[in-house]
Amino acid sequence: MKNNIVLIGMPGAGKSTLGVILAKELGYQFLDTDLLIQKREKRLLKDILEQDGVDGFLRIESEVNAGLQAERSVIATGGSVVYSEEAMNHLREIGTVLYLKLPYRPLTRRLGNLHNRGVVLRDGQTLRDLYKERSVLYEKYADIIVDESGKDIEGTLVLVKNALKEQGCFTKD
Repeated sequence: MKNNIVLIGMPGAGKSTLGVILAKELGYQFLDTDLLIQKREKRLLKDILEQDGVDGFLRIESEVNAGLQAERSVIATGGSVVYSEEAMNHLREIGTVLYLKLPYRPLTRRLGNLHNRGVVLRDGQTLRDLYKERSVLYEKYADIIVDESGKDIEGTLVLVKNALKEQGCFTKD
């Protein structure tokens, strides 16, 4: 059943923050897949990355997302979920995938220490490299793209709700 809303986008795009608010407004559950990964592994994301490396982390993330079972939920994914075709195909089967698109400059202002956030960066990879690489994947998998340029969380929420309504994802105002 495809009655979930799956949020994808770069770290700092507001997936978790917006997801909680959207879930409350829709009367949906809220799931943060980063928290599900931490619960399953009993470790912080940054510790998984340090101990298992990027490939190990991506394998775990793929398993968690590809096996996710949810109904009437807003699901905030980790920014690197788009590296797993299996996970993204599953998420598209169970929900409408919405890409929160934030331009590079505002994104850099929102992000603090990438290491503390558990962001998947390969050796020598910059945030700009990551942004360019992932943007293509986010657009590939998105059913809906919401451009957050110049918007605060409330402005983004209005855009998201309007986009979902246009897609017939829900009828509640």
